[in-house]
Amino acid sequence: MQPFHHWRTALSIAACLAFTAPAAAADIVVGVPSWPSAQVTANVIASVIKTDLGVETELVDRGTMGILSGMATGETHIHPEVWFPNHKQAVERFNAKSNSIRVSPQGVAATQNLCVTEATAQNTGITNVADLANPKIAAQFDTDGDGKGEMWIGDQGWSSTNIERVRARSYGYDKTMTLLVEKEEVAMAAVDVAVSLEQPIVFYCYSPHHVFDLHKIRKLAEPAHDPATWTIVAPAADSDWLAKSKAETAWDLSHFHIAYAALLDAEHPKVAGFLRRITLEPEDAAAMSYAVQVERKTPADAAAEWIAANRNRIEEWVR
Repeated sequence: MQPFHHWRTALSIAACLAFTAPAAAADIVVGVPSWPSAQVTANVIASVIKTDLGVETELVDRGTMGILSGMATGETHIHPEVWFPNHKQAVERFNAKSNSIRVSPQGVAATQNLCVTEATAQNTGITNVADLANPKIAAQFDTDGDGKGEMWIGDQGWSSTNIERVRARSYGYDKTMTLLVEKEEVAMAAVDVAVSLEQPIVFYCYSPHHVFDLHKIRKLAEPAHDPATWTIVAPAADSDWLAKSKAETAWDLSHFHIAYAALLDAEHPKVAGFLRRITLEPEDAAAMSYAVQVERKTPADAAAEWIAANRNRIEEWVR
């Protein structure tokens, strides 16, 4: 019996769901990363700045590094969701050169792990990240018949994707698993298909995220984070970054924040104050991702609904 190609099926589904939004010249450029909660938050920020503060905004699809680097040149002004510790080095590097980035003090607690569905855990016996280095366990995640398992580790351009490559090499499952880099909607569609057909699946997961509400998901166990076991070298810093990096234990406690160009403090102080006061909860981010990936709303529509439902909070932020 041929294994079910849930990753290939998911890619076909996602291709039908892609969308783009036009942008026009504006005073403030809000970067839009590729994951859903950030997309909705970017639309919320842009809409409130325009409607409540009277400043024209523009939404631009761009990866995190592009958004952060653009803050030094005035090309971009706002990043809706900068993850730490993922981008700690990048923010420090840019600020050492140009002091161009401000990070809001308001953060959202988050986690980053490898996950499986509950059925996967029961049917394969996997409980630990290190189990993926076992060829017999890894083979149970083989969907293309090559003898190696497949797992999603993130999207192109995510810093977490590079770190997951490091983790795979450190734990040894880079030799037993094929590491898939695809858009998040592809991965989530693959999870949906795997759940419906009771197929085993393992994937990079982060929270807050709707997948934990939609399905019964288990995080794989691993040793607690130990800074001594983590050395992350950025690809931009060294072409041999992977060989010189290691990540032998779990992710550190994570959190994400809005970041903005330092020049906004002087040029648009009301906007800067608004950005510093935005206080989102984990439930907000999970609901935003649910609206886009499950309810199939555009980020703009999801943002409009969120704004309508949270006017009291917004009034506090724009005061």
